[in-house]
Amino acid sequence: MVEQIEPGPNRPYAMLVADRAATIVDISAATIEALYKAHGALLLRGFEVDVELLGQFADRMCVTAMPNRGALRRMLDPSHNIQTAAAGVQPFPLHPELSREPWRPDIAMFACLTPPSAGGETLICDGIALAAALPAPVHQAFAGRRLRYIYAAAPEVLDYWLGTPAPSDAELAAPPPGCPFAFTRMDGRIMREFSRPALHKPMFADELAFANFLLFARYASGLTLVPVFEDGSPIPAALAEVVRVTGNRLSAPIPWQANDLLLLDNSRFMHGRNAITDEDERRIISYFGYLRFAMPDAEEPADPVWRRPGFNPPVAATARTDATAAAD
Repeated sequence: MVEQIEPGPNRPYAMLVADRAATIVDISAATIEALYKAHGALLLRGFEVDVELLGQFADRMCVTAMPNRGALRRMLDPSHNIQTAAAGVQPFPLHPELSREPWRPDIAMFACLTPPSAGGETLICDGIALAAALPAPVHQAFAGRRLRYIYAAAPEVLDYWLGTPAPSDAELAAPPPGCPFAFTRMDGRIMREFSRPALHKPMFADELAFANFLLFARYASGLTLVPVFEDGSPIPAALAEVVRVTGNRLSAPIPWQANDLLLLDNSRFMHGRNAITDEDERRIISYFGYLRFAMPDAEEPADPVWRRPGFNPPVAATARTDATAAAD
């Protein structure tokens, strides 16, 4: 039998531990789905995993995937969008994957091929626990507010979403159905933007969560104007710092072992990492996908293009012109 371990103190993830030789695709899909929905974080330990097996596992879980196109990653399996984890040795603050875009994936998967002997732990934080733990004045500062993500729109981005690299004012004001952005002219540039609640309901939970791009923007990229509040006002540094300190206090490290596979509800959990001691020693692969059993957010357009195979926006649609780190 496979041993099932519920989350416990300082371990906000459930575990399935193999008691005999097996691979990740030998685990019941129904078991995976039930534990994932119940807890939002699940660590599979002792099951064989490699790039090919992760692709097979991902096919059972997801309809399609969205790679992170940051320059710090290397593509290992283009047919499944399986990549290396972000290169480098620097620590990363907490963030949900690709939460700076409206096509945030439902699930983030990380598989350990070779564990580090020291350092480089992946950190995870339950956004529901984080929201609940925020001091009342900080929680109230975010409650009912929205976060706006505003970026310059390159010509290829405009062409992809609007059908022309040089849209008129009328075309900017009436993007086609399914386009997740609003467009405006600002200081001679065309800007694209979208917004999401600062505290939101995750896909499979009723409690509100704090799980967005704010900490990565501030503490990895040094950005103060992405995101901003819905009225365009910057998020005060003091608020961000309280969130950072609280999130760090609640974060749990993943003590990587070879063949571990971590599944995270990307609408609920944030992840980061400690500084890496030996980059060559730590071999982690990643996959970010859209679940077959998803309950899409009402904020998404109907039948969004990113939930269909083949979604491939221009690199400039995800590349940052404002020094946002490529690792997110």
